[in-house]
Amino acid sequence: MRWPRRRARAPATMRRRFVTPEGVDLRLELGPAGARAGAFVVDALLMLVILVLATIAIGYLLLSSVRGEVFAILWLLGAFALRNGWFTLFELGGRGATPGKRLLGLRVVARDGARLTAGAVIARNAMREIEVFLPLSFLGMQTAQGVADTFLTLFALSWSGIFLFFPLFNRDRLRVGDLVAGTWVVRSSRARLAGDLVQAAPADRRVFSDAALNLYGIHELQTLEEVLRAGRPDAIETVAGIIRAKADMPDDGDDRGFLSDYYVALCARLEQRLMVGQRREDKHAA
Repeated sequence: MRWPRRRARAPATMRRRFVTPEGVDLRLELGPAGARAGAFVVDALLMLVILVLATIAIGYLLLSSVRGEVFAILWLLGAFALRNGWFTLFELGGRGATPGKRLLGLRVVARDGARLTAGAVIARNAMREIEVFLPLSFLGMQTAQGVADTFLTLFALSWSGIFLFFPLFNRDRLRVGDLVAGTWVVRSSRARLAGDLVQAAPADRRVFSDAALNLYGIHELQTLEEVLRAGRPDAIETVAGIIRAKADMPDDGDDRGFLSDYYVALCARLEQRLMVGQRREDKHAA
């Protein structure tokens, strides 16, 4: 009697479809759990250094004029603002990454392919307070008061452990905050910088009208940069066709050259407007 052979499972891929509003599939690679944990440790160490230095400085300046209870309250408020503001402000930036994520080659993106919104960033980082910092802060306060109970200690550590290891038990490596906010943490490209792409453009660049350059903003410029870096012919052809159709420009058969020239011109236009205080986040902004 022969037992049926089990089919070998295909290795789980970390690449996911990431379709932009323009219909371009960038196929981003998810950040592994180890890299995400490492990025969090780096950020936590940086915040700890800042907190220690700020504590020493503020304590030196205010120790003689502020009571110990007031100083403790100010310290707790400052620590809360630091750990929440750190992740939120950095991820709201153009790179969508904290220093730890940048060091490990990660960034945060919206799973629907749209621009990462402030609401999504705030939601994913507010959940971190519940996942990690709240039980650990409670445990630290109990220990400092000398009334730490074994059950409370195990409960706090178990609570944090469940949320910390949650990304290991779903295929997209999502935190609970990512589920709530609709975000992914993906590997960022370590290819050439934007300046290198500009310098690589030919000397006899195409000239674009104001109407063509007014079609897109910073978010679309970043998407275009990723398309050029990836170098996938199908994505380049799709994006070039979309821009030509919207700008009412003829097809000259050189899709990559067309996109490179458009990238240079759009980058220059947006930088010129930034110099006069006009920042356009995406194509929907005025």
